Order: sequence, then C-alpha cells, then structure tokens
Amino acid sequence: MSQNDSSKSLNKYISDSGLCSRRQADALIEEGRVTLNGKIAKKGNRVLPSDEVSVDGDLISKKKAKPIYIAFNKPIGIECTTNRNVNGNIIDFIKHEQRIFPIGRLDKDSEGLILLTNDGDIVNTILRAENKHEKEYIVEVDKNITREFIKQMGDGVTIMGKVTNKCKVEKLGKKVFSIVLTQGWNRQIRRMCTELGYKVKSLQRVRIMHIKLGELPLGRWRRLNHVELTGILEKAK
Repeated sequence: MSQNDSSKSLNKYISDSGLCSRRQADALIEEGRVTLNGKIAKKGNRVLPSDEVSVDGDLISKKKAKPIYIAFNKPIGIECTTNRNVNGNIIDFIKHEQRIFPIGRLDKDSEGLILLTNDGDIVNTILRAENKHEKEYIVEVDKNITREFIKQMGDGVTIMGKVTNKCKVEKLGKKVFSIVLTQGWNRQIRRMCTELGYKVKSLQRVRIMHIKLGELPLGRWRRLNHVELTGILEKAK
C-alpha cells in the first residue's frame, strides 16, 4: 500500500476513531484482532480513505470522533480497563455515549482523579515518562507518621530492585500525608509504604498536572474546562 498523503498509519486510524490509544491499538494488531479489508492486519499497515478496518469483527467508523476530555472521580473497586469482559470496568461504570478510554491507570483499591478521552495523541503525550507530569495523592496509613518516614519517602525508596525518584512529601495529619509523583510504577506508593513498614489504608489521587479533583463527587465525571484543556493541549505540542 502506498504511503501517499491520504493514507494514515493503522494505529492512528484506530486511535482517531476513539476506540483506544495508539499503544493499545498496536496491542490489538499484534493479537490479530484487527482486519484491514477483511485480512488480518499487521503493524505498520497504512489505511486509505477507501479501506475498511474492523476490530473484533466490528467495523470502525471512517469519521474521526469529536474530541472528548473528561475528569472522573473513580471509586474503589472500579478497574481502569476498556475490557468490557472485566467486572467493574471503568467504561461500563461511566456509560459515556461515546467511546472513551482512560489515560493511564489508578489501581482497583484506590480512588480519585483519572482522565478519560478519545484522543489517542493526547494519551501518548501524557504517558510519555520523560514529560515528568506531576500526580498528587492523599494517603492514610495504619500508624503514626514519623519525620524519618517523610524523609525516606521523599528521598526515594527501593522497590522492585529500583530506587524511586525523589518526590515532594508532606505530613497532613498523624497518619495522613500527601505525595507528588512524576513516575507511574505499578502500585508505587503502596510498595514504598510497605518497604518502610507501613500499610496503606486509603489512597486518593487529587491532582494530575494542573487538573484538580476539587469537589467532584465520588463516582461522577465532568468535562475539562477551557483552562484545563488548553494546558493539556499545550503540553501535547
């Protein structure tokens, strides 16, 4: 297939439809779940306006979806996955009229702010580790917090054979602290606390970059406002 001006990479074509991010589209292609004009697609394929692309047998719309950007206050127990076969998946919980997918993850046992969109380009930008986007959490642990604990958390803790980046940590109460991360390791805060002899009782994400959870009720979502959206789009340049 010629790579002329009217063609588009397969992963971008899928992403532009609002189905998933480019990274997730690549995974779908590798799993053999994508067809191009009735044949199993391969990574690197290009799509022309006349082509037909299907995922799991469902034809993808040729029209690019109108961009959607929302903030959601995720309850405990909801899984940040687009897999509708998973009980408690975030897509079925929100029931948005358009196809959307989460930007990053927030583990099942945690609650708080997560962003969702149908804009795969934005997802790639935000998830890129080198961008060092801040994420702020409020954490309650099972015993009184010491100065040493705050210092150790801030200086970096060895988990999974690696030392976490230095970060901002502030004591808010006897057993409550805030922490600002620029990493997204799996269950990072919980692992850090465990390594220092503490157990996390509750964990809430209250900020992603310049976007704050604010007074958004648990289990509800809202569209990003103009200032929030402008800030994200600026970072995507």
